[in-house]
Amino acid sequence: MESCPGCWAAYGEVLAREYSDRSYGKSHRLTVDAYAVQHPGRPSRQTAQSVAVHLMSLALVLEKGISADKATQAMGRAAKAGAPYPWLEPPPSRGRVTVVDVGAATSAGAHVEMVAQWASSAWTAWAPHHVQIRSWLQSLAL
Repeated sequence: MESCPGCWAAYGEVLAREYSDRSYGKSHRLTVDAYAVQHPGRPSRQTAQSVAVHLMSLALVLEKGISADKATQAMGRAAKAGAPYPWLEPPPSRGRVTVVDVGAATSAGAHVEMVAQWASSAWTAWAPHHVQIRSWLQSLAL
């Protein structure tokens, strides 16, 4: 993942909240996935796999209602499948909600709601690749 120093700092603050308070931490899976797909890096085998797996996780949680724990397990299976995921060209806008919006939340409830909005916004931004992501999930029986 590549990001500007300000984004990385904001992400670190959000993670610190999630690691230090369980009521914030219940949204951790979506936090990591949203940040990863909004900061995909440059084309390489590693970044292509990272983006693919995080997008699959978002699809599982947001579209199929899979729990965070099961999505994390599915990510592991998808990564171990050894499939060479092609680089997906990032959309020009990666979503209107960002980590900065999440950082502005003033309570655990607001944090969880903002993370849900962030994840949904990031997933929607990648809509041109949804067919591909769903195809990977189907082929992996996830």
